[in-house]
Amino acid sequence: MSHHTNKSSYNKLVDRLNRFPQGAPPSRLLDKILTMLFSEKEAHLVSLLPIKPFACSKAAKIWKMSLPKAQNILDELAARAILVDIDQKGKTLYVLPPPMAGFFEFSLMRVRQDIDQKVLSELFYQYLNVEEDFIKDLFTPGETPLGRVFVHEPVLSNDNAIHVLDFERASQVISTASHMGISTCYCRHKMYHMGKACDSPMDICMTFNTSARSLIKYGHARSVDVTEGLDLLTQAYESNLVQFGENVREQVNFICNCCGCCCEAMIAARKFAIFNPIHTSNFIPKINIDSCTGCGKCVSVCPVEAMTLVSANDPDKPKKKKARLNQDICLGCGLCVRVCTEDSLELEHLPQRVITPLNGTHRAVVMAIERGKLQHLIFDNRVLFSHRALAAVLGVILKLPLVKQVMASKQVKSRYLETLISYLD
Repeated sequence: MSHHTNKSSYNKLVDRLNRFPQGAPPSRLLDKILTMLFSEKEAHLVSLLPIKPFACSKAAKIWKMSLPKAQNILDELAARAILVDIDQKGKTLYVLPPPMAGFFEFSLMRVRQDIDQKVLSELFYQYLNVEEDFIKDLFTPGETPLGRVFVHEPVLSNDNAIHVLDFERASQVISTASHMGISTCYCRHKMYHMGKACDSPMDICMTFNTSARSLIKYGHARSVDVTEGLDLLTQAYESNLVQFGENVREQVNFICNCCGCCCEAMIAARKFAIFNPIHTSNFIPKINIDSCTGCGKCVSVCPVEAMTLVSANDPDKPKKKKARLNQDICLGCGLCVRVCTEDSLELEHLPQRVITPLNGTHRAVVMAIERGKLQHLIFDNRVLFSHRALAAVLGVILKLPLVKQVMASKQVKSRYLETLISYLD
């Protein structure tokens, strides 16, 4: 009976995780990961929580327990970075983040003694890097990825710099964030325990705004000011790391400084390149074939193997090589331009700008539509959205292209939603 109850609690937790656009495919490895991060009781309680941010009073009502008892449980979960607490106009709200970017990463973003991080790293490696279903499900469905690449600002010329909007600059995210925290890189920490880590900086994972505030509060991140944040960004530039951040224009919550060998986003970009799993920057490198010497530096630095060397077809020098770019898989990060010592590479602005969602609500709604999960955002089985939250979701839908509105209507099958959409005709 105990075994049945235990299995049921974790199964319900998996079901709850998969109501959000960024879920976690069921797996025996996932079960083992969750048993390390959640007790059986915690798994049961968290499986009942709503998708939208909620107050302690809401959790107490759902859990059918006193307010002080619910508060203690919520604070304990937030202290372990299972939940993120949010200060909204002086009122504390809580939210269960997705596994990634979320509590999977938070579990390795500092050295901890309450869990066996080596064992957990081994489980993450098997679940994310060997089985691959999780990474494929996280990065490949639909047209709206979780994350996007920030252009390497130091290589921008005066001409193309004018095409870079503020939200496309990592330096601007750092300069305008309400809070900024620095943590250990989850990806390289995991690979360290696997004996596969590179020598790139470890303490350079950046979180911002509400996420940073919560992680700093409980010691999962170190608070830094704008000056130190920009210094760390310079260190990331000098280490040839790619800035991969949340795919939103406002209130970016994270920027990872990624190497090609350890980081999940770069690995996904290589393995599933055909699906375009990451939004590129709005730039693409242009090769000057006449001056390219075929040194291969651009090939070595490219994190997604978009650069290769091919024959220069020079009859006088049959062994001579030149660089070739695969534009279909290029991220537009600009690292290749940085390392080119022959000035044979420059960035060109894409003819059509990559579309970035406005904020987290916008991205979540579009991802939910594309992944067939919109009904979970609007009609949470645990607690229905408040009118304000429902209005926010519907407001995003009404601004979407007609094709996506039709997709949303089919998923929800709501007369109310169909009526709202009909007003646009």
